[in-house]
Amino acid sequence: MLANIQPLDRVFLELGPITIYWYGVIIGTGVLLGLFLAMRESERRGLPKETFVDLVLLAVPIAILCARAYYVIFQWDYYSKHLAEIPQIWQGGLAIHGGLIGAIITTVVFAKIRGLSFWKLADIAAPSIILGQAIGRWGNFMNQEAHGGPVTREFLENLRLPEFIINQMYINGEYYHPTFLYESLWNVTGFFLLLLLRKINLRRGELFLSYIIWYSIGRFFIEGMRTDSLMLTDTLRMAQFISIVLIIAAIGIWIFRRTKGLAKERYLD
Repeated sequence: MLANIQPLDRVFLELGPITIYWYGVIIGTGVLLGLFLAMRESERRGLPKETFVDLVLLAVPIAILCARAYYVIFQWDYYSKHLAEIPQIWQGGLAIHGGLIGAIITTVVFAKIRGLSFWKLADIAAPSIILGQAIGRWGNFMNQEAHGGPVTREFLENLRLPEFIINQMYINGEYYHPTFLYESLWNVTGFFLLLLLRKINLRRGELFLSYIIWYSIGRFFIEGMRTDSLMLTDTLRMAQFISIVLIIAAIGIWIFRRTKGLAKERYLD
């Protein structure tokens, strides 16, 4: 019976020589939905409707390049021998932390050129980013990657998972932890938490910092379950290290901005 379990088709559509993969479709869906939400919120905050369209057109390509570069750098032993595979992002291998770095730098420059507050843009974008990450993890699901260690089928059934998820977690003769799902659910929870925090009227920048803290806490623990992590040392995963740095940095920036009077404006001002 197990031998008959077939993974879901990674290909969404084939148009002659052009192959469109589910991985790209899912990530693209996350980007578009996030953009739609950010556009609605930016209008409510008094920004021109096209502000986030212009930002996304710059930030998304740069974020993808940075996400791939980050992954390739830490897997250079492999990619140095397989240079032709470096552009093949449809196979997976986009590091979210690399993408975040690229997106943040792009937004800082964009805000400076447009004469806008980086923190205002970041607060508006925070729920969109974490929702996009939640959706994007299903691209990993289709590629059967970003999973945890081996488990039994009974374990997965006890989680009350639908059959298609259980079957997709059957890889090379074993079942695995669906860590993609754990992180997706954590991010969806974070999305609704950020929507609630909007009503509290935090000081400017603190909604974005809340996103950084929430995402990093979940990523630290879920990353510890994965089997395909980029490793910093024999025991510490790179994503765990970055998560710790981000949590400390976000809390430090939060305190610094308040004590120095740099966070007088509030999100809803």
